Amino acid sequence: MSNRKHNSATARLKQDYLRLKKDPVPYVTAEPLPSNILEWHYVVCGPEKTPYEGGYYHGKLIFPREFPFQPPSIYMITPSGRFKTNTRLCLSISDFHPDTWNPAWSVSTILTGLLSFMIEKVPTLGSIETTDYDKRQLAYQSLEFNLKNKQFCELFPEIVTEIQAEIVKRSTNQKANDCQNQRQDSTEPSSFQACLTNIIVLIGFAAFAFTVKYVMKTTYTDSE
Repeated sequence: MSNRKHNSATARLKQDYLRLKKDPVPYVTAEPLPSNILEWHYVVCGPEKTPYEGGYYHGKLIFPREFPFQPPSIYMITPSGRFKTNTRLCLSISDFHPDTWNPAWSVSTILTGLLSFMIEKVPTLGSIETTDYDKRQLAYQSLEFNLKNKQFCELFPEIVTEIQAEIVKRSTNQKANDCQNQRQDSTEPSSFQACLTNIIVLIGFAAFAFTVKYVMKTTYTDSE
């Protein structure tokens, strides 16, 4: 009976994988472990105009042998400011709510629901409250965080390439900004120096004019 359930789950997950490849979920990539189709890993690419923009968020789905008749466990591995890491998330599409689970739901449905819940601010068991500023900082830090995860790098080589290119881009932009700031810093003293020199010249010229005027007046008085 157990093997029959496992075979049913395997067949369904293979079917879902083919559908997912044919019709990907926006902003989400997912891959099962080569050694265990019951464990899937996903990456959410932070949507534009959200605090997660620019971030890459790695997590996993653990499917039961009874799938699709029982829902999976859902975890987030990368710090996001939205979910606790390595903690089962309480969602209507997770094993916290088997009573609301629908066997017709696929892996695509689960990933779409996860993304939708992520960009909302509704609290639940496994979620945390942080500011949008903190989420943006974590989005920036997520790149380096994921590159340190061997499993992430093995499952998502194309995303690793994207992240590496983004890191180079950000580093280049930062260096350009630093150079610009240095030029501004070096220009400001020069401008001040030039302004001060002009003032001194004007004062000197005024003093010279006053002296000449005084000498001429004195000479004129003496001649009288």
